Amino acid sequence: MRTDSSSGTLPAREHLPAATAGTPVLDVVIPVYNEEKDLQPCVRRLHDHLTRTFPYPFRITIADNASTDATPDVSQLLETRIPEVTSFRLEQKGRGRALRAVWAASDAPILAYMDVDLSTDLNALLPLVAPLISGHSDLAIGSRLARSSRVVRGAKREFISRSYNLILRGSLQARFSDAQCGFKAIRRDVAQILLPLVEDTGWFFDTEMLVLAERAGLRIHEVPVDWVDDPNSTVHIVRTATEDLKGVWRVGKALATGSLSLDRLTRPFGDDPRDREIMDVPKGLARQLVGFCFVGGLSTLFYLLLYSGFRQFSGSQVANALALLVSAIANTAANRRLTFGVRGRSGAVRHQAQGLVVFGIGLSLTSGSLVALNAATSDPAHSTELAVLVAANLAATVLRFLLFRVWVFPDRRESEDRPATASPGPASSTYSTTASQAPLGQRRNTTADPYDTTQFRVGEAADGTWRDATTRLQPVRPHDTDPGDAR
Repeated sequence: MRTDSSSGTLPAREHLPAATAGTPVLDVVIPVYNEEKDLQPCVRRLHDHLTRTFPYPFRITIADNASTDATPDVSQLLETRIPEVTSFRLEQKGRGRALRAVWAASDAPILAYMDVDLSTDLNALLPLVAPLISGHSDLAIGSRLARSSRVVRGAKREFISRSYNLILRGSLQARFSDAQCGFKAIRRDVAQILLPLVEDTGWFFDTEMLVLAERAGLRIHEVPVDWVDDPNSTVHIVRTATEDLKGVWRVGKALATGSLSLDRLTRPFGDDPRDREIMDVPKGLARQLVGFCFVGGLSTLFYLLLYSGFRQFSGSQVANALALLVSAIANTAANRRLTFGVRGRSGAVRHQAQGLVVFGIGLSLTSGSLVALNAATSDPAHSTELAVLVAANLAATVLRFLLFRVWVFPDRRESEDRPATASPGPASSTYSTTASQAPLGQRRNTTADPYDTTQFRVGEAADGTWRDATTRLQPVRPHDTDPGDAR
């Protein structure tokens, strides 16, 4: 799992502006491996559909994953005959590797991909990318498991697909419904920062990308699709499932240990009045209270179980101290990650030390309550001891939350709430928009127009690449086209 911690907070989502047509708005990637028979009809059908229905310039990119048949020749032929088609050759297999390479080289602001068999009805393509163009969402996926989707496939694949998504929900708390549907899109400014964090180069690439995006708080739009299974699919189900489960374990471990720097994928709120700050109401208080209560409830149960266990071989004071110490360490770690959203190992030792100070206060309250109980009666019942400890812990909990919020985990987001027009730092730069089209894989320096005041801040990738600005767009209307143009 990649753990590069380079900062690069994303700017607020905005509708891609309309301007003169030039660089394609949409780049649809088709990863292929030994698809000499299906490639040409697929590309021609997709090209015809986009020409008739898509109101912006587009590009179709064939990503050849080290094919050993005539697929490269077919790709070159399509590139020669269709101006909107480009071929890209990779000498290594892997769908994730192909998407990463092509999306890194693309200059289109919206990046998508679909499987070569075109199992998904193409009428879902425009609804897929529209929320990304409008600035409403960061990623978009087709879902075969939505209620309104219509799917034709065998019982075996249906069972495997639903089982896999249940595993994702149970192990990684994923809320999206379909991870493996070969029909997805992403905004390029999001891909610049998100993809360097994705390690997988095969079929798990999609799942890892979606899980990290969701955990970072990015918005994922789901489109119900009509989908017909390809009976001639060459996907090896058992091997793919095994690799996916290994990926689930790897990503789950990285998320649990906080080794991923997802903070640089956060976005500021938009212009929705509901997102505006309300005076005298601490930001995030409601969410933190819910998280703290949830963690506190589990910690209390954990504490009582430990106390009951330690009480079997020690006195009440010793059992209370040991149970409170162990549960306090676990409570601080859980609140650090779940309640206050602190990720990574930076400051973990200091937070635990401060948590132990808070633990000392709680120990004083609970120990004092036991002293008072023992003073009132020489042989209190075990149930009475537990009741007194619960009451004392409730009082300690209120104080613990206040100390956690104000002292241990103070609000670190003040610097992140600055407007997107602030001076760019080392990880985000200001670029003038450009309407010129560059060939796939080439990077060109752009010169800012002093009379053009439309500028965008684009988060920079960890490796310093992908520095193009979001492209200015112009809808293509039938009466704007050249009468001699085949489109």
